[in-house]
Amino acid sequence: MKPEEVRILWLFVFFDLPVGTKKERRAAARFRNFLKDDGYMMLQWSVYARVCRGDEAVDKHIQRVTKNLPSKGSVRALQVTDKQYARMRLLLGEATKNEKVAPQQLVLL
Repeated sequence: MKPEEVRILWLFVFFDLPVGTKKERRAAARFRNFLKDDGYMMLQWSVYARVCRGDEAVDKHIQRVTKNLPSKGSVRALQVTDKQYARMRLLLGEATKNEKVAPQQLVLL
């Protein structure tokens, strides 16, 4: 596949996990750590995103997330194109260091 044919996609993972007990807090922390170790950047406390090269990579990472799901809670995944991601607007606050660097990383792929 030629570099100009590579389709860059972003995979978002949104979650709402219970943290009422020590066991639940541990499971939620384990899930967040898995996401970070798997290349996701934290956009907000329970919103993570990562860059993927094509639909096959998205499918692979959705399978990895599925294998690491905590037993309780709600987890959702959303795939968007790089162009759609670029249209995201930060309405309040300041972009994190990772968010500022992320678009430049796309060039390296």
